[in-house]
Amino acid sequence: MFKRLREDIDCIATRDPAARSRWAILLAYPGLHAQVYYRLANRLWRAGWPGPALVISYVGRIITGIEIHPGAKLGRRVFIDHGTGVVIGETAEVGDGCTLYQGVTLGGTSLNGGKRHPTLGEGVIVGAGAKVLGPITIGDHARVGSNAVVLKPVEAGTTVVGIPAKAVRREKPKDEHAFVAYGTPCDEEVHDPVARTLVAMGEEVTMLQRRVEELQNQLAQLDETRAAPIVAKPEADADRLMKG
Repeated sequence: MFKRLREDIDCIATRDPAARSRWAILLAYPGLHAQVYYRLANRLWRAGWPGPALVISYVGRIITGIEIHPGAKLGRRVFIDHGTGVVIGETAEVGDGCTLYQGVTLGGTSLNGGKRHPTLGEGVIVGAGAKVLGPITIGDHARVGSNAVVLKPVEAGTTVVGIPAKAVRREKPKDEHAFVAYGTPCDEEVHDPVARTLVAMGEEVTMLQRRVEELQNQLAQLDETRAAPIVAKPEADADRLMKG
């Protein structure tokens, strides 16, 4: 257990630029404390003691603000950053090296027994406030942007954002262990596909309005030309008088 604790502290020190020392991590990181409570509760759960397991899990939730069901499966080097409001359901599985930010929910969408919660592969980053719902799989090293709602499986190395979440990038990261804050790459412009479509539609409407104004101006000029009186030339009037 102490070996796992040292491993967790090392992974936090690597992934959190705000970490000042290992002692600070040990004493003041609720994500680390929540996993200690979880491991105790999980052992009791697997040993057939669900009552005590749930009590320990409940105490851990009160102290840390993080709810991890004792039946969930957490891998090694899982980093729960900040942590307040994180909920990990009973049948959820979190792979090695994953990072979860505050407000993340790994929830179920069914009242039936069996697998109801998501499975996260290795190195997945789930941004603040994101909801991953149902028995879906998030592939290795995928990125879930902040406040995204994920209802369908996500391929490995894919970045998804929005409600419902849609892919904005499909490629394996060059550095699988690179720090990607809140699951959203900040080195380039990445927009929600729905928002991008709405922007394009707005630009199209603006262009059509300008074209309508141009056509209206042309019609007004044409009407003015048709309404103008016809003025006879003096030479033509003289010719008509001579002929008459």
